[in-house]
Amino acid sequence: MIDHAHDLASVRDATDRLLTAVAKLDNASVTEPSRLPGWSRGHVLAHLARNADALVNVLRGRPMYVSGDARDADIERDAPRPLDVQLADVRDSAARFQEAGAAPADWSRTVELRNGVTDTASRVPFRRWVEVELHHVDLGIGYELEDVPEEFTEREIAFLADRFTGHPDVPPTQLTDGTRAWTTGRVGEASAVTVTGSPADLLGWLAGRRDGSTLRVGNGGLPELPPL
Repeated sequence: MIDHAHDLASVRDATDRLLTAVAKLDNASVTEPSRLPGWSRGHVLAHLARNADALVNVLRGRPMYVSGDARDADIERDAPRPLDVQLADVRDSAARFQEAGAAPADWSRTVELRNGVTDTASRVPFRRWVEVELHHVDLGIGYELEDVPEEFTEREIAFLADRFTGHPDVPPTQLTDGTRAWTTGRVGEASAVTVTGSPADLLGWLAGRRDGSTLRVGNGGLPELPPL
């Protein structure tokens, strides 16, 4: 069962870690490339701020973004800003998200995200947690997948494995870190590819952050995952 209050606290902690790390940068560092193709660190920070506001819209029953083009334009507009402005925007937008999350609400209700995707309101804080943790890694400033909280790693692996479950282009696959196991891909087929690795490497592969070269694969090649 999803505990949205717990996840809101986890988002706050993750945001504090990110802000503390980013505050050590300078204006030149913000303009340097992130680990995301075509995006500077400024793009990542701008996206984090605008995503917080977008999820406030979701919680309040409004469209997440006006449009995909508007979303992209806002990120491009905000990416070149100096460090102090970026920090203030990430901090202030995070506070607005926490305020929206603290408001009395029916957390079992269905909300709409981008591209017609729906979910229960109670899962929105975890979705925000995903944004903060993974994009902190994407900044390339010393925070790695090995550094994210263990609870987050396990839940995000489970979330992404579920996301690819039933996908016709992904063969039936069993994932394991040697202790825990998850299944994904097509269902109803007896033979499954086995993928074994550390939690960080499994998460990195599922989330499109690592190429999977460190994973051990049995009963076939490493499946090619569709884009998130």
